[in-house]
Amino acid sequence: MATLYIDNQPYEVTSGNNLLETCLTLGFDLPYFCWHPAMGSVGACRQCAIKVYKDENDKKGKLVMSCMEPVTNNQRISITDAEAKEFREEIIGWLMTNHPHDCAVCDEGGSCHLQDMTVMTGHSYRKFRYKKRTHINQNLGPFINHEMNRCIQCYRCVRFYNDYAGGKDFDVFASRNNVYFGRHEDGVLENEFSGNLSEVCPTGVFTDKTLKQHYTRKWDLTMAPSVCQHCSLGCNTIAGERYGSLRMIANRYHGEVNGYFICDRGRFGYEFVNAPDRVRQPVLNGKTVGRDEIMEEIKKRLKESKVIGIGSPRASIQSNFALKALVGKNNFYHGVSENEHDMAELAIQILKEGPARTPSLKEVESADAIFIMGEDLTNSSPMLALAVRQAVRVKPMKEVIQANIPDWHDYAAREFVQEKKGPLYSATIHGTKLDDIAAQTHYAAPDEIARLGFAVAHRIDSSVPDVENYPDELKKLADTIAEGLKKAERPVVISGLSSESESVMKAAANVAWALNKSNKNTGLVLTMLECNSLGLAMMGGGKLDGAFNAILHSHADTAIIMENDLYRHGSTATVDKFLKMCRQIIVLDHTPNPTMSKAHVIIPAGTFAESDGTLVNNEGRAQRFFQVYEATDVIQESWRWLLNMGVNAGNERMSHWKNFEDITKAISDEEPMLKGVETITPPATYRVAGQRIPREPHRYSGRTAMNAHLNVSEPKPPEDPDSSLSYTMEGYRGLAPSSMIPYFWSPGWNSVQSVNKYQQEVAGHLRGGDPGLRLIEANKNTEPNYFMSVPEFFQPIAGHFWVVWTHHIYGSDELSNKSASVSQRVPKPYVMINPKDAEELKLTEGQLLSFEVLKDVYELPVRINNTIPAGLAAMPYALEGMPATGLPEWGIIKSVDRK
Repeated sequence: MATLYIDNQPYEVTSGNNLLETCLTLGFDLPYFCWHPAMGSVGACRQCAIKVYKDENDKKGKLVMSCMEPVTNNQRISITDAEAKEFREEIIGWLMTNHPHDCAVCDEGGSCHLQDMTVMTGHSYRKFRYKKRTHINQNLGPFINHEMNRCIQCYRCVRFYNDYAGGKDFDVFASRNNVYFGRHEDGVLENEFSGNLSEVCPTGVFTDKTLKQHYTRKWDLTMAPSVCQHCSLGCNTIAGERYGSLRMIANRYHGEVNGYFICDRGRFGYEFVNAPDRVRQPVLNGKTVGRDEIMEEIKKRLKESKVIGIGSPRASIQSNFALKALVGKNNFYHGVSENEHDMAELAIQILKEGPARTPSLKEVESADAIFIMGEDLTNSSPMLALAVRQAVRVKPMKEVIQANIPDWHDYAAREFVQEKKGPLYSATIHGTKLDDIAAQTHYAAPDEIARLGFAVAHRIDSSVPDVENYPDELKKLADTIAEGLKKAERPVVISGLSSESESVMKAAANVAWALNKSNKNTGLVLTMLECNSLGLAMMGGGKLDGAFNAILHSHADTAIIMENDLYRHGSTATVDKFLKMCRQIIVLDHTPNPTMSKAHVIIPAGTFAESDGTLVNNEGRAQRFFQVYEATDVIQESWRWLLNMGVNAGNERMSHWKNFEDITKAISDEEPMLKGVETITPPATYRVAGQRIPREPHRYSGRTAMNAHLNVSEPKPPEDPDSSLSYTMEGYRGLAPSSMIPYFWSPGWNSVQSVNKYQQEVAGHLRGGDPGLRLIEANKNTEPNYFMSVPEFFQPIAGHFWVVWTHHIYGSDELSNKSASVSQRVPKPYVMINPKDAEELKLTEGQLLSFEVLKDVYELPVRINNTIPAGLAAMPYALEGMPATGLPEWGIIKSVDRK
């Protein structure tokens, strides 16, 4: 710690940090542009100038850029010094020379960091009277709008896109007064994190194109804290609504999970909520009916039927639990494929009973050695890939510190490090976007990846079985990986469900457990396939095959299928037969799918934007998402529909549950692995000074006119019985509990940069702690119970391919596909094969290959890839017309179309 005097007032601060972040942590308002808490300092904008004095006798001092100056003990500075204030105002004046006077029509107007900093410096009069420089804008694809004339040349965009996120198709061009940030030509931004430019940019150069298409000022949005629905990592988001439609998803800072950023699938995949084909009314035998009629019909059918319930890995634990309570625990099935069910249970066993702890995304960023096994993280768990990109800088940064360069001095650190990277070892089925930062890569079939894992684990702890007759080249690779992991202070092993190989996951566990024997800082990350895969597995339930058998063997005749397209979890023939044998099919969902098309009864369920619920992410962190707005028509949460069904049918147990809190408390009481889940947010009765937390900013406008076409009188706002959030702009304006912050705003800080006012320290935890509760913690002192069965050597078979999955960030997720912007990025189906196999089959790129897998015949254009091993073929997971279950499996080559 150090004592820092700011305008003659002493403060105890952390030594070594730069003065800008220290001042912001202390609550001072100090303008800046180029500095970003996740990216450090470069000193490009000169906006954060302050005075630094030699000692208490120095009355003149000198101007320094606070982002470039470290804190030292007994240091004296001034923020309010007249010369510093004048300098900051002049800098704004220079930045404004070419900035257009278009705040009234700019997408960022009113929520703009440049506006805030202009007001903060006192600049109000422009002296520049000459012609402004102008640029031609680029079409950057469906996600990002480009308005280059608003640029102030802070360099944040290119630093984030290239240096932080690993992009390669974006840069800065020209020089001096004609600097241009964009692509070398018009075209789609290829990086999976491009949407963050809309928040990184302090002006309106890069803005959300999907918001622009149904534009609403950000202060006119009704907002609520939410959790991303599109992968298992549980990134925190802010969802904004206007006129009954979801308009925007923005990042919601979480100090342990996603930090300042989210991926493009999470940011732009929300448009399925507004889809024109949304289910908005109950349907009975193809006919739209009212709520009372459908409830009476369901009551009648439930009394006359033997019912099973099929849950969903994309539904909240409340909805799954309500379905389980309605049909009985012996009649509740998870609704995932047998392999996914088994692997999710295996993951729980590994995480709960093993000694290696699952690190958060923030902790992964601090890892100094990483071993990835079987996961294409950029496509399956994008924010984990972004964390890995930061982790490869950890080891080289130790040299930076030794050279007396502060770790926050980004430009100097990158110049010193150059291309040096820490040890990242990647064993995947084919090449991935992380290969460019990997020290070693290995491409192999899933079982071969597992064999490498066993070999590595054996070299760390000889009690793990070794791989017999292992080739010398692979022995050398295993030696290298083992040595790199053993030398690390905080090694992390990453695997998951994407390859759907139990052997790979077991091998990953062996490596982590072996490391943990001598290094208790070892982390093990296992990714899941969907947003609540782990939460569903923790709840307990039967396998999907059990549900099929219950109907096929006449143990039941009616199935309630909740938020689940069974064709993604079972073969077409099996699901067809199951649905045909059901006397009655009741589907609760919000988005049409093939399963829904065969339902006798359709119940309109709410999406995440219209619902309250809890999800459990891959590290076992339970997090709540809040209803953003009350849905129109009869749409409501699946759990509320099921609760009403149970009460209507005379279910004594469910009759005691009146709301969200009652169900959540029952979950905590009855599900051992979910105990404590009711504590993650304050109760619905929580008030501050007798007030709720408002979902709407105090600047919210138009509410007296929004419904004028229906009634000239302003209607009474709805009341939320399930949380302490209000649907109005009235309420407590101070700091809300971290789990309930609906948006970030502070006086003088109208942009997303205001998040610093909510943090314990800049880039640290939120005040009061980050949201969520970890339900799974490893026992670090337990002796590892290694998996001892080493997979057999993979041997290709003539006339066959071993067909495996390859995932796509755009296309493999069920819901984001239905977003208009994301759908433009979804690739067409294909099959990926090795050049050697293509040569043997006399195939060229794009020619059709026909093959059979599990009695289904596919005819797909060939994509030749140099990294996929011979004998393997990769099919895109869950693209249109592609399966989402059944692989890996042998495929029989049928024919080749040489046209």
